[in-house]
Amino acid sequence: MAAPTLQQPSFLLANLKADSTTKPLLQRCQDLVKIIDEYPAKELHVIFPWLVESVFGSLDGIIAGWNLRLLHSRSTEYNVVMEFLNPSGPMMKLVYKLQAEEYKYEIPVNYLPGPLKACIQEGVLPDCPLFHNKLQFPLSGLLTLNIALNPFEFFMFNFAFCLITPKNFPPGQHGGSTDSAYFVLVDIYLKYFLPSEGSVPPSPFSDSRGSVTAPSPRSSSVSFTGYGVHSPSLLKHHIFHQPSVNADPAAQEIWRTETLLQMFVEVWLHHYSLEMYQKLQSPQVKLALLQYRLSMSSMPYQPYAPPGSGTLHTYQEPFSPTEEHVLVVRLLVKHLHAFSNSLKPEQLSSSPSAHSHTHTSPLEEFKRVVVQRFVQQKLYLFLQHCFGHWPLDASFRAVLETWLSYIQPWRYTGEKTNVQPDQNRTENRTIPDKWESFVQENLLMYTKLFQVFLNRAVRTDLVNAKNALMVFRVAKVFAQPNLAEMILKGEQLFLEPEHVLHHRQSRGYLTPGQGGSYLSSRQRVVTDMVFRVKSHVYALEGQDCQYKQMFGTDLRGAIVKLIQIIAQARQTAKRISDHSSEVAANNSFLSWFGLGSSDLNSTFPGAEPEESGECLKKTHEFLDRALENLCQIFKLNQGQLTQLISNLGSSQDDGNCKQLPDCIQSDSGLILTDLGRRQIINGLRRFDVPYQGDPELQPIRSYENALLVRLFYRISCLVNHRLGGHMEAVCSRPDFLGRLGRHYLTDPDWTSRLRQSPMSRQTVERSRQPRLSLRPLASYRTLLLLLLLYMLGALLSFSPASSTALILAGGFLYGLLVALFGDKLKTH
Repeated sequence: MAAPTLQQPSFLLANLKADSTTKPLLQRCQDLVKIIDEYPAKELHVIFPWLVESVFGSLDGIIAGWNLRLLHSRSTEYNVVMEFLNPSGPMMKLVYKLQAEEYKYEIPVNYLPGPLKACIQEGVLPDCPLFHNKLQFPLSGLLTLNIALNPFEFFMFNFAFCLITPKNFPPGQHGGSTDSAYFVLVDIYLKYFLPSEGSVPPSPFSDSRGSVTAPSPRSSSVSFTGYGVHSPSLLKHHIFHQPSVNADPAAQEIWRTETLLQMFVEVWLHHYSLEMYQKLQSPQVKLALLQYRLSMSSMPYQPYAPPGSGTLHTYQEPFSPTEEHVLVVRLLVKHLHAFSNSLKPEQLSSSPSAHSHTHTSPLEEFKRVVVQRFVQQKLYLFLQHCFGHWPLDASFRAVLETWLSYIQPWRYTGEKTNVQPDQNRTENRTIPDKWESFVQENLLMYTKLFQVFLNRAVRTDLVNAKNALMVFRVAKVFAQPNLAEMILKGEQLFLEPEHVLHHRQSRGYLTPGQGGSYLSSRQRVVTDMVFRVKSHVYALEGQDCQYKQMFGTDLRGAIVKLIQIIAQARQTAKRISDHSSEVAANNSFLSWFGLGSSDLNSTFPGAEPEESGECLKKTHEFLDRALENLCQIFKLNQGQLTQLISNLGSSQDDGNCKQLPDCIQSDSGLILTDLGRRQIINGLRRFDVPYQGDPELQPIRSYENALLVRLFYRISCLVNHRLGGHMEAVCSRPDFLGRLGRHYLTDPDWTSRLRQSPMSRQTVERSRQPRLSLRPLASYRTLLLLLLLYMLGALLSFSPASSTALILAGGFLYGLLVALFGDKLKTH
């Protein structure tokens, strides 16, 4: 929109709001580009909050904005949006233009993640330096607390918050695609502000002072021990120091990298109970919080705290991440590994203490600590929450792959042979020894989350190919050469007794001349490793945590149980596959001649559409390979595995698979017990779920003539109504005539299936009543058979009446034979 130069900011904002409802997106973006280029920061400052809200939507989700999560590359507006929001595009140019003037924009504290919001309302200093010195106290009469963010922080907060804001998507559309504009923008921003090669590009806009200023330094009156539960930041000299015009350009721009990452981590991952949040604080942090609380209590005005917020341990944030949310978090994890692994080998091998800022750029320092210091703690709690609350279905795959991506940083080293290996390849590459320190410093990510996953796996239907694939994926990852040994060594370091550590520490720092030994340096290394592992576990689980070993006896019993469940699932999958093959063979062309089954319920009870054919073959393959990998991880030899499976096989005979799940009989039917539920979940037993209504009223099949079905039904109803009492009297007789009547007037197979279903007694008794059924005569198969018999009679010079009499006589003789010898044949 080409506005006059003398136009006031209020008119500019009003015209933009009017154009947003009348002009197409392409023209609006073109107008905004001109406005950003031509107008000074003073006038652009007024429209910036509205523009951010119109792009990303409002924080409460009422305004949808440009719907970046639904915008895909096939849309005509996709390229326009991507060009406008590009890190070097017009929108970011506006951000830098306002950043140079040090404008501030307020965000209500209510929209911060739950733990952050509760801490601020309690007057407690958050652990993230991003929100220090940002609190804006409300004016008299107002009850809302706000935080003041600079333009870059404000833009990134709204961009990150767009992912977790509940949206009312149009019918038939939902977020979650990895080719949406939002997902692609996250990837672009990460690659731009956290580059694996080179440094962060400088700001495309320069003010009269020559550079875009970084945020103001942190106040010295409020001390804080660092981000998370770790020691003071190695980067604080660069990140929180106001750069001069002649400073290193990388030092000026490093604050954007840290701001973007902290904003993503806080908004996407910082969600859990405040009780857990308080437990995770180190003693140094708790001391700083106490000092800050005392300083807050001396202020003349206290921040408003809503009712009930005074009890920290009663706080619990309702948090249910979506699959789209988890996919974006996985993208963040993968990029951070690639970003951290791009550190030069000579800088990676040197110790932090030997570091000099004159030789190492701030971005290289940031790569060294980014994963452990900024992501580890919150991602661990995020994954733990998802593992414990995600439904037991195949959508858990997104959470699983996020976890597996984090615990395999060697996949993202930039080498072509290691990047994104195929998940179904059988070969495993040996993990280099240099990753041993990463495994030890992330021990709980491997051991604790593996145990939580194990608890999910034993409650999951592993006959489903998608669930079997997840078990195989985890077993394959942990079976990589050297990984189990690294985890075991980390557990041994954590379980090192405290008095042994003190003894080593007292001797480790003595020189040989002072009574020490030449092994003192090695002892110092071991002691440092022990302290690193212990500090990691205590930081994430608290000082009073009860650590459960991954390779201990308790977990070994759980592994044996999982192996038994996998073996049971393999047997069930094979049973379903064999039964499906039999049904397919019976429904071939020969079934037209009466050699196959015409029952609608002839499929295996409980089988799902994806549990057939190729999917069952994949299930068997995944479970077989999962068993091999589990035996490799936990050192189970083939003899032990064979014994476990043979014991299971001896207890699962062919008759057992046809039994009902464990249940209790009641007047209203069968009621499942807890054992019966586990049998159904694991595919050991299932209810036969046939058609439970009147057999004569079943839906008309494709192999039946609809007109004849309806005609024969009326004739049968008339006969049954007139002669029902006589038929019941005949069938109740114990002699030969009663057996003959039961053969023609009852269906023994139908009543046996009813006894294997959870129907009430009254329904079963009604279905057992004798009745005449002429419906089989309406089948095209029966009609074809009769036609062939009449044609054979015509060839033998029989009249139609004679052929009819012979057919009836043959049917009667067949009934006599069954009545006479049927019971004897069943016993044999």
